[in-house]
Order: sequence, then structure tokens, then C-alpha cells
Amino acid sequence: MPTDTASKAHAMEPDCSCDLMVVGAGMAGMAAALFASSRGLSVAQAGALGGIDFSTGMLDLLGMHPVEELHAVDNPWQGLEALRRDEPHHPYGLVPDAEVRAAFEDFTAFLAEAGLPYDGYADRNARVLTCLGTVKPTYRAPHSMWPGVQAMERKLPCLIIDFIGLKGFSGRQIVEVRGPEWPGLRSVRIPFPGCAGELYPEHLAWSLTEMDVVDWLAESVAEHVQDAQAVGFPAVLGPYAAPASTASSTASVGAASSGLYDVIARIRERLGVEVFEIPTMPPSIAGLRLRAAFETFLPGRGVRIYPQKRVAEWERTDNGGFRFHIAGAGEGDIEAVVEARGAILAGGRFFGKGLTADRHAVHEPLFGLPVLQPKHRDEWHREDFFDARGHPLNRTGVEVDARLRPLSENGHPAFPNLFAAGSILANQDWMRAKCGAGLAIATAYAAVQSYQNSLS
Repeated sequence: MPTDTASKAHAMEPDCSCDLMVVGAGMAGMAAALFASSRGLSVAQAGALGGIDFSTGMLDLLGMHPVEELHAVDNPWQGLEALRRDEPHHPYGLVPDAEVRAAFEDFTAFLAEAGLPYDGYADRNARVLTCLGTVKPTYRAPHSMWPGVQAMERKLPCLIIDFIGLKGFSGRQIVEVRGPEWPGLRSVRIPFPGCAGELYPEHLAWSLTEMDVVDWLAESVAEHVQDAQAVGFPAVLGPYAAPASTASSTASVGAASSGLYDVIARIRERLGVEVFEIPTMPPSIAGLRLRAAFETFLPGRGVRIYPQKRVAEWERTDNGGFRFHIAGAGEGDIEAVVEARGAILAGGRFFGKGLTADRHAVHEPLFGLPVLQPKHRDEWHREDFFDARGHPLNRTGVEVDARLRPLSENGHPAFPNLFAAGSILANQDWMRAKCGAGLAIATAYAAVQSYQNSLS
């Protein structure tokens, strides 16, 4: 760290002193902040753009195993048992089922309180329709998508609504892919009320905060319903799930504005049939709703959030804690200083900048932790891009001990009060195994528990 920057940060009074600093603003970071605050710990959180923004909104536990065989998992708990047996170093091996279940219960209970309820089965994955017509196995789906799960299971006559100018979503493709096994499925492409040219999901979602536009949309769809018992829309039926009165104070909404479930209820009433959403291509409104729920409601639980701010540097304090420097807008600027008794590293991999790479190696840039990775650069990827075994680079990450403490070069914990969670962990390929959210939620829960145990 440059001397002038270090001196400036060292001279600054702490903006915040807390029990736990969460480094990362993706799914694992948000989950860690939630679990810690629920245990009565004081929490600060900072991180750049995380993968949560590009989420489909679904919470996968385990969707594929063995991945090499493209085997879809029906019962994720049986799948976890097999995964732990086949891959003993996988991070799921550090979190017993009871803790995974507790983590999901606490996580989804918070989201329900924030106006974003989730549905699912106790011991099997649900099959959720995607914008490509494929079916995604997931453990928990937003309530707005759940009627679509039921409609597909029961093969109800169903209409898919597509909007002229909306890219990355094709009702016609959905019907062509799913039609052979779902004969009552059909689609129609219509103009979106008051819009022309290329359409963007976020613009459509904000348009539907006005009930006049919602009514206009319902009238445009009504003539096409015919014998359909359910109507599916792209997941743009509102930018936030909670009512306008509890949405982010930064949102500019009018007196007639509405939340997601107000929109769904209004359209359902006008059409006289069930209404559901289908996730769009990322970045998706469903992912933005998740972030909005956390950023709106976590501060009410005492979490100090530094949104879209990067932790630039750190230093040890005299009492063995950490002093974190939160980067400002300018080069070398320090916006705030946070002192914490412990920390959870949950910055993700390359997208969240939890890991970085040059032409020679992969690095953990904040603490300088060793990263498990192929020995040579030319071993990062296999020759065949679609190799069933996946690419070794995708299993790169930070190794931890049984308490989720990152290891140093000597194989011992780098710090007794530093923990890690989420996709930054080594020995897993969350994308191919379809377990990203579950891995984040479960390991965040375990990391917070380990930190709390360290205080006693």
C-alpha cells in the first residue's frame, strides 16, 4: 500500500466499529450480513457489483450431480450425500444438512418479511420454465414464478406473453421446445403499452409501477387468453417486490405506484386466470429484486452497508482485529474506515473481484491468500470447451479449514478471525453443478456460526 494512502487512512477516525466486516456484496455477502445481524452481531458490509444482480432469482441447492454425466438431481439432499462422498473436499462437505436447512429457512424467512416470498418442495427440486424453453431444477423459486411450476407439472392450457422488441426472450421458442410434452402451451407476441423499438426489462418493470399501465397491459392480453388457465409473462412485472411504501427511499414512485404482487393480483383479477413470471436473461429483474430486498431491509437490522464500494486495503489492529479502508471515487481516495473484530471474505471469484488473474496465475487480491489452482497457465482450460469434466480454472479458489478459515501457505489458518464463504472457496464448480445460491447461503451460515463460536 502506498505510504501516503496508508498514512491518510491510519489517521482517519473509524467511520464504523463493529463485530464483523463482510467483504462482498453478492449472494454470500448478503447472506452473511443477514445471518450475523440475526445473531445480534454488529455488521458492516462493502463490496463491488456481485453475482446476485445477474441471478435468475431462483435459489439452487444442487441441480446436477454427477455433472460429467449431466445427471439432473431430483432430491437435492440425496444429491448432497452423493456429492460429499464423490468430492470429499467440496465446501458442502463442511456444512451438515441440518445447518443447510436452517440457513435456507432463515434466508427465505427474511425475504418473505421483505415482501419477496419463495416456494418449493421439502425434499425435491422444482422444475422451473426458463426463457429458452428449457427447464431449470431449483430448490426454491420466487412466489411469482411458482404458478408456472404448477401449470407445467399439471400440463394446464397456458399462454406465454412475449413483447415486440424485447430481446433474450422468445415465447415462440418456449413453445417449440416444451410443446411436444405440453400440448396446451401457446404464445403470442404483442406490443408493450406505450413502448416501441428495442425494449429493456428494467424499463418495462418501472413502467409497471403505474397501475394505468398495468391495466393497459391486462386489456392487451385479455383478448388472447381464450382457453388458457394460466398466463406467463417475462419477469418484468415490477422492479421491486415490496409495496411502494416499503421500497427503497431512493426510488421515485408516484402515489399510484405498485409492487410486484400488486401487479400480479391486478392482472390476475382482470384476466380471470393464474399469472406467473418466467425469468429473463441476465441481468434480470428477479436478481435486482433480491439486491433491493437486502439493501432496503438489512439496514433496519443494524447492518451498515457501503453499497458498490470496494475494500481497498486493510491492517491489523492492536487488539487483533482488522481496520478496513473503503475506497472512494478517486484514485487512492479512502472514503471510510471500518474497524472490526473479525471478517468474512465473500467477494466471489472473478466477476466480483474476489479473485483476479494475470497471464501467469490467479490471485486473492485483498489479503494475498494462496489460491488453489493449476500449476501452469496452459492447464487452466481443456482443449474442448464443452468437455464434460469442466475446466480446472472453475474449481480455483481459496482453501479453508473445517471452520471455513482461509489457509496460509503453511496450511494453517491465515488469521483466527478471518472466514470465507461462497464461490471464492476452492474445490467446487458451482455453475455446472447448479448450486451457486445454496453454496453461498450454506457456507455463509457456517462461517457466521464459526465466527460467533470463536467469541466464546
